Amino acid sequence: MADEKPLVVVDAANVVGSVPDGWWKDRKGAATRLRDSLDPVVEKGVPGHPGPAEVVLVVEGQARGVDSVEGVRVESAPGSGDDHIVSVVAKADPERDRVVVTADRGLRDRIEALGATSVGPSAVRRKS
Repeated sequence: MADEKPLVVVDAANVVGSVPDGWWKDRKGAATRLRDSLDPVVEKGVPGHPGPAEVVLVVEGQARGVDSVEGVRVESAPGSGDDHIVSVVAKADPERDRVVVTADRGLRDRIEALGATSVGPSAVRRKS
């Protein structure tokens, strides 16, 4: 299991919402841009969780319908994005390195109770 790629689950709503760049005008477009910026995460992972990584981007609400691309599986939450992220983490092998990208304290508590860890949105945001 140590040879298995880390699972990096990205909370799209939280990461997109971490920068006030007008994302609320086009939530699906903002989630698509985030998806397209995740190549470095696929290749290198996130701090403390070196890649290559399996990346899952969880979208919700008006951002649903973003397609997966090579390296990034996009899952549209049928309801709460947080609940879906917890489900993705819970379904993964508990021996696997599982990390969620979010600043949401409540979500962090929930996934840490499952043995996963978390990093903040800056771990996947492009540096200007």
